[in-house]
Amino acid sequence: MSRFKLDHVAFGVPDVAPVAAFLAGELGGAERGSGPGGGAFVFWQWEFTGGGAIEIIVPSGAPGGFLHRFLDARGAGPHHVTFKVPDIQAALDRARELGYDPVGFNDDDPGWIEAFLHPKQAQGIVVQFAQSGYASDAGSDTDAKSNDDESWRLPFPETAVADECVRVVGLRLSARSEERARKQWEMLIGGALTRDRRHDLVFRWPESPLRLAVTVRPEAPEGPVALEITAARKLALPEGPHPAIGLPVVQIEERDA
Repeated sequence: MSRFKLDHVAFGVPDVAPVAAFLAGELGGAERGSGPGGGAFVFWQWEFTGGGAIEIIVPSGAPGGFLHRFLDARGAGPHHVTFKVPDIQAALDRARELGYDPVGFNDDDPGWIEAFLHPKQAQGIVVQFAQSGYASDAGSDTDAKSNDDESWRLPFPETAVADECVRVVGLRLSARSEERARKQWEMLIGGALTRDRRHDLVFRWPESPLRLAVTVRPEAPEGPVALEITAARKLALPEGPHPAIGLPVVQIEERDA
């Protein structure tokens, strides 16, 4: 499992324009990729200093799709984390051995085979496993598209880009127990465990610039609690959930990243 890569963090939102103003205009993110998502959504990705990426997914198609339901129930917010895997069947076999029930297996596109862990089993967030066969894959959740064919890509919203780009460190999540967190992020997905200065659990993957930090809170709901970033400049971030992505954005010290 050591070759898993945490590729990106995805947020479901009703409109990409305000998010672009934040991710590019305030955080300095660079355009990474965009496109359709099987008729149910469209996506845009931005990349930050060090290679960390954030994906934005917006519903498309008829009402009632998974992303429409997500937004109706919760509003804008974190939707999933995507792990690139070298062998998706091996990953799913391991998940089943540990008592998980993967859903949504899709191998219609040999260049992008995917499956998911449901948030009810995966500590409050969708976990996507993706086996990519594209030589220059941009990390997208898209249908079968040749990387040599750019015609399917969607334009990015026009927005000024901040002069200085931040580094996206990763997500901070809450788990009911250390055992549950380690079973999912270490035993199943192969994250290397350390502890930060708050004694929280920090999981890293050698090929990924992103990490997951987990606070054990037995009485709290499980799931994402903050997007963590670092920057050389002090950012004017709102208290509480950021209106663009529906999750608090917390600037931490580089030594804590």
